[in-house]
Amino acid sequence: MAICIDSSLSAADLLPAIDRMWQAAGQKILSIEESCTQSGQTPVFTVEGKYQPQGWTEWTQGFQFGAAILQFDATGDEQFLELGRRNTVERMAPHVSHVGVHDHGFNNVSTYGNLRRLMLEGRIPFNKSELDFYELALKTSGAVQASRWSTTHDGHGYIYSFNGPHSMFCDTLRSLRSLSLAHRLGHRLMGENDDAICLLDRMIQHARSTAKYSVYYGEGRDTYDVRGRVAHESMFNQNDGRYRCPNTQQGYSPFSTWTRGLSWVVSGFPEQLEFLDTVSDAELKPLGLDDRGREEIESFMLKAARASCDFFIENTPTDGVPYWDTGAPGLAAMGDYLDRPSEPINDYEPVDSSAAAISAQGLLRLGRYLRGKDEAAASRYWQAGLTTAKTLLGEPYLSTDPNHQGLLLHTIYHRPRGWDHVPAGSKIPHGESCLWGDYHLLELGLYLQRAASDGSPYYTFFAVTE
Repeated sequence: MAICIDSSLSAADLLPAIDRMWQAAGQKILSIEESCTQSGQTPVFTVEGKYQPQGWTEWTQGFQFGAAILQFDATGDEQFLELGRRNTVERMAPHVSHVGVHDHGFNNVSTYGNLRRLMLEGRIPFNKSELDFYELALKTSGAVQASRWSTTHDGHGYIYSFNGPHSMFCDTLRSLRSLSLAHRLGHRLMGENDDAICLLDRMIQHARSTAKYSVYYGEGRDTYDVRGRVAHESMFNQNDGRYRCPNTQQGYSPFSTWTRGLSWVVSGFPEQLEFLDTVSDAELKPLGLDDRGREEIESFMLKAARASCDFFIENTPTDGVPYWDTGAPGLAAMGDYLDRPSEPINDYEPVDSSAAAISAQGLLRLGRYLRGKDEAAASRYWQAGLTTAKTLLGEPYLSTDPNHQGLLLHTIYHRPRGWDHVPAGSKIPHGESCLWGDYHLLELGLYLQRAASDGSPYYTFFAVTE
């Protein structure tokens, strides 16, 4: 079946649940600060309700401190502003110049970017030196991420993952916000012989490569070409830059869809389409594949956005929370699992509520973007996003237990490697949280809270108040 879209829901209807979320989140943010930050650990996921580190690339630290900034944004409680600002200044500098990861948009836009946005929106006092500090960090971060560049055989390219120059992750699409923001700030990446590299060009090229190689369109590309399916990793021959095959690190197989990977695509393309609305035709004209400029660029992004969003809607249980991979083998024993609400506690396969939280925002943004262009599609995506959000903001997904440090329950990090906690007596992991799930639930709540208020600035990473 698919998500059972509630066409009667409005953002305002969810405000009481969003308020409960902020009430629960504040205590949890402070608890994590006390147990993790002061010990020098980066929290990643919970085990029996307590956040644990999982050293890999420390890609969640920005979500930890960014969550405090979002908490201030929504509630006005200045202790969270101080917590987020202090930790950004004291702890985030290594992430700005980290040459080994593709995660800059996660870590640095969630911290330096949110603080910059709040200042431009007038939510915190304007301070030129402080703003310059945030913007220098964002300029550097975007350029460092853009420097991880591999060229494809057709002369285009992509930002390569931490697996190496042969590897493009679908995750990186949402991390492209770092390139867009650095470009907005007037920055360029300087190469050999003072060659100035356009960050907007690299953002668009990577997005085009993702749309071409990571997203499927039901056009007969291979035996498993289903419209909207997303491959976690795309592999290239580094000798000649030719595409070789799909792959996955965290999904079940290269030919199924790992739903968190799908969610980064679902959220990433609509967000960049919103950004492109603020970019001039003159800037975009030389970056298209032909004379159409903006039309060509927006066309491939919108095609990928709609395909992936449709796939999410059609391959998710009725309440909007997907299982961790659409090809997970245990799903075959669960009957018509798409015809009923998600079941986080079962004997076969876990759900991943973090994929739902990330995707819900993408559905909402795409719905808003299509208003005035395709009203039926706009309503479908917007209401699907609201339907998913309503599920996540209630039981059994929202954690109000003060003894559990997580906010969003039933998330999955790395099912193939068995990193997720399996409770005693259970056959699958469930009941735990992760930093990106908590952060994106807060971001979803902030987005909807502002959408329900006519006087609030529209929430974007690039700050539309400019």
